[in-house]
Amino acid sequence: MSIATGHPGPRSAAAPESSALLIAGLWVLAVYNVALALWMAIAPHTFYRALGPFDAYNSHYIRDTSTFIGAFAVGSMVAIRVPSWRAPLLSLATVQFALHSVNHLVDIGNAHPAWIGYFDFFSLLAATVQLGWLTRVAAVEARSVPRTHQGAVP
Repeated sequence: MSIATGHPGPRSAAAPESSALLIAGLWVLAVYNVALALWMAIAPHTFYRALGPFDAYNSHYIRDTSTFIGAFAVGSMVAIRVPSWRAPLLSLATVQFALHSVNHLVDIGNAHPAWIGYFDFFSLLAATVQLGWLTRVAAVEARSVPRTHQGAVP
């Protein structure tokens, strides 16, 4: 509140720690998605054998999925520079990871070898929790940054 006018002052900028944390989280998400998308697109059978040995192998579907993952990678890179993209992108990533976790829970016993089904599910669940937390941090940051600065590219 401004002492001179009695009106609330401008919203304070987000804490530097939370912005640095968001940027780091978005970089991790972007690098992870670029690496995964490239692996799936370039060597789908290797991906299938290492992480996706569920049901029958289908290189077309694996490469199709890589395009969605690649789009998330691009969105993450945009969100690094454009603050107004952070909370929405992280919200979508959280929902995608949560749904992906459920899909792996349903098929948890169908992987060959079986441990991969458990590893996939629990690693996706852990990532979902982390993304949910980053989404919350991004939402708090979005509320603390004046509207005129949210879409600005630094």
